[in-house]
Amino acid sequence: MSATIRAIGTAVPQTTLGQSDVRDLFRSQTDTTRLAQRLIGAAFDGSAVDTRHTVLPELDPTADAGAFRDAAGALVSPSTGSRNDAYRVLAPPLFVASAREALTRAGAAPSSITHVVTVSCTGFTQPGPDLDIVEQLGLRPSVFRQHIGFMGCCAAFPALRVAAAFVDADPDAVVLVVCAELCTLHVRTSDDPDQIVSNSVFGDGAAAALVAADGPGLRIDDFATSVVSEGAGDMAWNIGDEGFEMVLSTAVPKLIGQHAGAAVAPLLGDAPATSVPTWAVHPGGRAILDRTQEALGLPDAALAASRTVLREHGNMSSATVLFVLAEALGSGLEDGEPVIALAFGPGLTVECARLTVATPARGALAGAAPAAVADGTGTGTRTGTDTDTDTDPLATGAAMTAGRP
Repeated sequence: MSATIRAIGTAVPQTTLGQSDVRDLFRSQTDTTRLAQRLIGAAFDGSAVDTRHTVLPELDPTADAGAFRDAAGALVSPSTGSRNDAYRVLAPPLFVASAREALTRAGAAPSSITHVVTVSCTGFTQPGPDLDIVEQLGLRPSVFRQHIGFMGCCAAFPALRVAAAFVDADPDAVVLVVCAELCTLHVRTSDDPDQIVSNSVFGDGAAAALVAADGPGLRIDDFATSVVSEGAGDMAWNIGDEGFEMVLSTAVPKLIGQHAGAAVAPLLGDAPATSVPTWAVHPGGRAILDRTQEALGLPDAALAASRTVLREHGNMSSATVLFVLAEALGSGLEDGEPVIALAFGPGLTVECARLTVATPARGALAGAAPAAVADGTGTGTRTGTDTDTDTDPLATGAAMTAGRP
C-alpha cells in the first residue's frame, strides 16, 4: 500500500491585486525615503509577479479605506493583536473552502475522513480552523486533528509526511491536509529591504490535499530533508509588535542554488535531475526559481508550473507548493511520470518529496483556476480523482461518488 495524494482543492480571497497598483501604493507613502522608493520599484518590478490575492480589500487602491489604509491613502500598521483578530475571522473560510473542494474532487464522503492535519504560520487561534473544517463539512466529531504551526513556506511537507505515516500505519486512513496562509495581514511600510521584498511577493491562499492508500493521483514515494545551517540568519519568521516579521536576505537564492543538488540527491539516486521532467519548486521568489533551475541544470519546461503560480498568485507560504502541483497536473502528466517537489523554510530548511503520477490521474486531476466568490473567499478546483467503490477507503462514506470528473 502506498500513500497517495488523491485530490487537491484550492481557495483564494476575492480581492485580486495588480502588482503595479500595489507598487505605486507603497511608493506613494510620505514616510518612505527616496532610497526605499527605488528599492520598492526594483523589488516589485523584478518579482515576476503579476497578480496576488488578499483578504484585505483596502490594499487595492481603488477600494474603500479599511484597517490597513485610511481615506487619504496612507497605509496604517495595526498591532499584532489586531492583525491576529483579522486572521481569526478571515482564515477559517479559506481553510473550509479548499478542504471542501478536495473532498468534492476526490468524490469522498465527509464521514470517510479519519484525520485532519492543518497548517498555518500567519496567525493563531483556538478553537482553531480545524474545528471549522470538522463542523462545516460534517466530518465525524471524533476525527483525529493535528496542527502544524509556524514552520513557514515548507510546512506542507511535514504535513504530508504525517499524512503518509497515518496511511502507512492504517490502509483505511483517509487524511485531509489543509494549508491556509494570510500573508498580507503582515504587510507594513518600511525602509527595510527584507520587508520591501516581502511586500512585493506574498499573497493569500489555501490548498488542501486528500491522502489515502493507493488509487489514482500522485503516489508519495519518498521524502528528504536538508538543513543549511549557515543560512539560519538569512530566512526567519518572528513575531513583532506590528505583525510578524520576515527575514529574507538576498543571500537566500545563492544558498539554495549551492545546496539544492545535495538536498534532492537522496530522491534521485544515480539519475540526473533532468530525468525528472516536472519539478514543483516552491516559488519563494523569481531569484529562488532561477538559482534552483540553474543549479539542477533543468530546462524551462521543468519549472513552468512554479513560474505560473508565482506570476498569478505570488508566494502563499505553505499552501504554494500544492498550488504548483495542481498547476502541473492541470497541464497533463503521463501515468508513471515522476515529479519532485521541494520548498524552503527557516533554518534554512529544504524539504523535498518524490511523487509518481498514477493512472487515471491525467484529466481527472486537472481543474480550473481558483475562483473568487462574494463572501471574500474563493474556491477553485485543481484536482479530482475517480475511485473504486469496492476497494477504496474513500468508499467507506455512503455519499461517496465514483467516477467524478
